[in-house]
Amino acid sequence: MNSALWVSKSGLSAQNTRLTTISNNLANVSTNGFKRDRAAFQDLLYQIDRQPGGQSSQNTELPSGLQLGTGVRVVATQKQFTEGNIEITEQALDVAVNGRGFFQVLNPDGSVSYTRDGQFQLNNAGQLVNAQGLTIDPAITIPDGTQTITIGMDGVVGVVDAATGTTTQIGNLTLADFSNPAGLEAQGGNLFRETAASGAPVQGEAGQGGFGTLIQGAIEGSNVNVVEEMVNMIETQRAYEMNSKVISTVDQMLQYASQNL
Repeated sequence: MNSALWVSKSGLSAQNTRLTTISNNLANVSTNGFKRDRAAFQDLLYQIDRQPGGQSSQNTELPSGLQLGTGVRVVATQKQFTEGNIEITEQALDVAVNGRGFFQVLNPDGSVSYTRDGQFQLNNAGQLVNAQGLTIDPAITIPDGTQTITIGMDGVVGVVDAATGTTTQIGNLTLADFSNPAGLEAQGGNLFRETAASGAPVQGEAGQGGFGTLIQGAIEGSNVNVVEEMVNMIETQRAYEMNSKVISTVDQMLQYASQNL
């Protein structure tokens, strides 16, 4: 069997995976806090028929040798943690992180997940929760009779009592960060989970120690660039067509050999 068939087959499979990544990016172009994926490729093992630097005679060496590649594969899909556009909503519970850092939410099993989606709401107990109803960690409860909620750039949450007009500080939105955010595991629902690759989370206050500041009344949009993804899609399509053409060419060569030899 002609090895070019298997090499091209691996190319088709890799480009198909890349197209899946691109389609997921485009599907989430309007998802709050979404971070685009990028497919990483790696060439496969080589068949070395003549070793580079091997002896071609007693006094001479091969300058390059003969190495035949066996194809390509996708080894990773890396999250790109560049910031998305900040969209002003003027909603008191919408908060965007301007810089590094993740909000922390508490899962039902007691574990902590991390998100850049700051579109928060209140549950029936007055607690600050995300769109899935998961409470923010550390928990923040808005008391009854609150007229106004303020969230400072440093994460300090204050409320103004409707009856007395007094302002009270009730908590602080702390952030977490990782030495390698690309190593986080995407859970879906705009959430990420800590892994050995990401490193342990480092918690801190917004605006200090390298953490970004918070912007109330705004949310961070997706960092997907539609034009860039469309260009990548065209490039992927052309690469797929070229690999298909190789298979067609090999088929014609084999057909010629079978009919004429």
